[in-house]
Amino acid sequence: MQSTMPRIPPLRYSVIAANPAAHRFTVTCTVERPDRAGQCFALPAWIPGSYLIRDFARHIVAIRAESEGKPIRLDKLDKHTWRAAPLKKPAPLTIICEVYAWDLSVRGAHFDRTHAFFNGTSVFLRPLGLEASPCLVELRRPDGADFRNWRVATSLTPATGEKGCAKQFGFGWYRADNYDDLIDHPVEMGTFTLVSFEACGVPHHVAITGRHDCDEERLAADLKRVCEWQIRFFGEPAPMQRYVFLVTAVGEGYGGLEHRASTALLCSRNDLPYKGMQGLPESYRTFLGLCSHEYFHTWNVKRIKPAAFVPYDLDRENYTTQLWAFEGITSYYDDLALLRSGVIERKDWLDVTAKTISNVHRAPGRLRQSLAESSFDAWSKFYRPDENTPNAVVSYYAKGALAALALDLTLRRRSTASLDDVMRTLWQRFGQTGYGVADDDVRRIAEELSGLDLKRFFAETIHGTRDLPLKTLLAPFGVHLAWEQAKIPSLGIKTTSDGNDLRLSTVYDNGAAQAAGLSAGDLLVAIDGLRVTAKNLDTLLGRHLPGETLTIHAFRRDELMTFAVVLGPRDEDSAKLTCPPTENRLRESWLGS
Repeated sequence: MQSTMPRIPPLRYSVIAANPAAHRFTVTCTVERPDRAGQCFALPAWIPGSYLIRDFARHIVAIRAESEGKPIRLDKLDKHTWRAAPLKKPAPLTIICEVYAWDLSVRGAHFDRTHAFFNGTSVFLRPLGLEASPCLVELRRPDGADFRNWRVATSLTPATGEKGCAKQFGFGWYRADNYDDLIDHPVEMGTFTLVSFEACGVPHHVAITGRHDCDEERLAADLKRVCEWQIRFFGEPAPMQRYVFLVTAVGEGYGGLEHRASTALLCSRNDLPYKGMQGLPESYRTFLGLCSHEYFHTWNVKRIKPAAFVPYDLDRENYTTQLWAFEGITSYYDDLALLRSGVIERKDWLDVTAKTISNVHRAPGRLRQSLAESSFDAWSKFYRPDENTPNAVVSYYAKGALAALALDLTLRRRSTASLDDVMRTLWQRFGQTGYGVADDDVRRIAEELSGLDLKRFFAETIHGTRDLPLKTLLAPFGVHLAWEQAKIPSLGIKTTSDGNDLRLSTVYDNGAAQAAGLSAGDLLVAIDGLRVTAKNLDTLLGRHLPGETLTIHAFRRDELMTFAVVLGPRDEDSAKLTCPPTENRLRESWLGS
């Protein structure tokens, strides 16, 4: 029997790389059956995966509406919403806007004569009430001979059957199931380097934009191992038909943003492997960890979602106390996947985990803010750091990773279950069904699989501010945690340098500098009459003992001030993880032999 349901006409978009000199895209949205009482359009206020109101509409420099070639009045209702005047008869309605694109980040849009990049949240207006409609989008190259070799890298699906359908890596028409799908596939246009490989039969591509000397074969081989391990971890088949890493290589940069079948990455070109590179330098290991992190999000947060994100409300903050699970657990598995897939050695993993432990321990904010609070406050605190952030905030990425480690060790030591089992169960019950994860679901599943009562563990680890008992938890696995003492007395500061100038970026609570009256922003001039710079600060402090009093001169704004600073004890804030080469059944099951 043939369906009598009316066909939902697609929303039609076009993105024209029209003006590279002015960094402006021309973007259109055509609605075949608009609300005749006045169709409303809105641009998202934030992008999923980056929990801060970004107000992308501020980059719209011109906007207008038309129908059948005639202008239609367009009224602005708020900072990111417009309403077209009512139409006198049924007819398609088109919105045309110019979008300024000069945000070289993984979150926004960037366009010049070298390349064009955008996230859908930066350019695609959302016709309110029509979010479930299928979408067609035409990508057009800039005019001129200089751009004839440009290609397109995106995980959007070519619009098969549509006139002008895009070929793989080509300009033309693409499709999306709905608006949520449309904005979840960033686009790169340009003369990028393309690296391809298969992981568990799924095509994977790496598009590298920017000058680089990447060893493409090494990168493909390493990423293949990581991707295959993650696919098999959750279980084949993979949830995407193809996957794209969009990499922008710059002089200095780091960041990533996950999407359902791709990720946008920003890295230093020196982070990429090069021909003849020996071993695994820390910079390349860090880049592989970033790739692994964003790839793990394909399951954990893009499909296994907090209930607060089902569906996303793109107009305002979406509060949840669970970011520790979706970012923290992912941060735990990103480097663990490198180890288990054989890309890094056990010592590498121990070193990077020790670094995470050290970084969390050095920030007094860990004793003030719980992981649940850090997750909830991401919109106002974590993504808006200031000079006092280390004193007031704990990272749901870093401490979240340690909480995941603690949970995994607890389950493995006291039951036959593990965090691996918890994640696979979350995938089956939530990732594959579309249901959102409620606040207590991670605990409930962990208790169900292990038979343990974990209420106290979660109360202390997720909702409390105590330091995690990692030394005790690691011991049965044959891993020893020790703390190394600093070589110099403590001032309780964090600094930034500009040339030879040394400025305080953070003054830690209860430290020597804070007790003496020094503040963030102060420019250090001299210690005991000797000029202080970034290069000689440790040398000057190393000639003194804890408890000694130093005279520090510093500029606060344009005023020279003098401070008497009593040096604090040498900090024990550098963690070191080691494990002897003896057999340990628990460790072998966890990390491998």
